[in-house]
Amino acid sequence: MPKESSHRVVVIVDAGSNPFELGVATELFGLRRPELDVPWYDLALCTPAPSVEMHLGFFTLSGVADLTEVDTADTVIVPNRPDPEAPVAPAVLDAVRRAAAREARLVSFCTGAFTLAAAGVLDGRRATTHWRWARLFEQMFPSVDLQPDVLFVADDNVYTAAGSAAALDLGLHLIRTDHGAEIANAVSRRLVFTAHREGGQRQFIDQPVPTIPDTSLAPLLAWARSQLAHPLTVTDLADRAAVSPATLHRRFQSELGTTPLAWLTTERVALACRLLERGTPGLDRIARQSGLGTATNLRIQLKRTTGLTPTTYRRRFALTTH
Repeated sequence: MPKESSHRVVVIVDAGSNPFELGVATELFGLRRPELDVPWYDLALCTPAPSVEMHLGFFTLSGVADLTEVDTADTVIVPNRPDPEAPVAPAVLDAVRRAAAREARLVSFCTGAFTLAAAGVLDGRRATTHWRWARLFEQMFPSVDLQPDVLFVADDNVYTAAGSAAALDLGLHLIRTDHGAEIANAVSRRLVFTAHREGGQRQFIDQPVPTIPDTSLAPLLAWARSQLAHPLTVTDLADRAAVSPATLHRRFQSELGTTPLAWLTTERVALACRLLERGTPGLDRIARQSGLGTATNLRIQLKRTTGLTPTTYRRRFALTTH
């Protein structure tokens, strides 16, 4: 029997909202997942009017709660907008401001960043939105530190994602934050979706369709993940890919928006997190198995990535068996 939820997620749906983003929120936070044996989310929808016509009139949403539902939410997902220049309903802005005032977690997908910015909660913060609307966003909200070429941005308790697919990346990041890497990986497998993409990866890679067999980094990344316990250098990766280190750097930047060493560190920390969750004993052992080397480096890298010490991380996210 699933454990009782301890985290309430409320999605605001407004006129013209995109069904895809609503579907992402429902899939990630609304479906029951008793096989995970953790208290899952309590999802609710709300609208500023009794009936709301969604994007292009494909769907009409009615019979859900009004905006007072936002006042009991731990996480509020704000509506995206088909026309970012259209004014946001004052009632929606008021609800978002109330949530911000009590420090609820605020989340936007795609053009939802325009909603957060219009409510004033992004002033002085880092944020992102879909690359197509980046220039308009900068013109409309110059007080926001826009990161125009990343998948998602976390700034304290305010989270913004870029295009529609990046909503999945951000949603999985939130699940990872709440429940740990092992649970987030389990959900991503159910979605048949990549387990972990850093928010700093690029939104849009402008590349021609290759005219030769697949030369992507995928085979190299799969091999490297299987070798994390061993010392790996950029030269090792370049030799495996049969390219020069300089070429490998360019390919990592082009395909992943990061460097080979930064990618390796991210993968090693993710592995260390899974080992902590599974109850692997001894920080030195975990550091060796994840390739982080020493318990001291494990503590530094985990703190930098999650904000937690290994002991706190294990206590919070340790898996239980029944």
